[in-house]
Amino acid sequence: MKPETLITAVSFACFGVLVGWILGSQQTGPAMAPASSTQAAASPAPTSGGGSPDSTGDQPPPLDIQRAADLERTANAQPANVDVRVDLANLYFDAKRFDRAIPWYVAALKLNPKDADVSTDLGVSYYYSNQIDQALAQLDRSLAIDPKHAKTLLNQGVIRAFGKQDLSGAMQSWERVVAVAPDTDEARQAQKFLDTLKSVHPGGAVGGAPGGAGSGGR
Repeated sequence: MKPETLITAVSFACFGVLVGWILGSQQTGPAMAPASSTQAAASPAPTSGGGSPDSTGDQPPPLDIQRAADLERTANAQPANVDVRVDLANLYFDAKRFDRAIPWYVAALKLNPKDADVSTDLGVSYYYSNQIDQALAQLDRSLAIDPKHAKTLLNQGVIRAFGKQDLSGAMQSWERVVAVAPDTDEARQAQKFLDTLKSVHPGGAVGGAPGGAGSGGR
């Protein structure tokens, strides 16, 4: 688990704009859902993969085709090798080839279903593939393995906020991070999100957008 896999790429200015848009839509009625610009502002990070894609415009590293081919040959020759499947999934994730990462994370979890890190990486891959409900369902599975998994809770909050416009649910996730993992980078990141929400909506509780809780609501 690398330190750079923490969520660090979310623009708090964009987050504040998103919060304002959601709160405004609650008062004025349904509005056009934010498209790629909102999703690009959110950057859930893998728990064990390489550097995460973010909203800074940085290009992902090019896919090492030779290494991918070598790992796939090893995976096919060693059907019980979990590590090679995780390595291959991480390689595809780092290159933003999420469609290719997903089946290898799934394969790794079939061999080791209790790995919360890999489960969360899979959930993040679903998110980047625009499979929001599937992403939240996968993070629920991660939390069933480890209810205090801080990176899962942090990512759950981001996906609830940016994927579902469910600010109330996002706050619950981030408050849980602060409660279960105080004095960690994850807790500090979660607190920043909470502080941004409170600064945009100082009046108190924030309700979810209409229909915003989705399948990830807990």
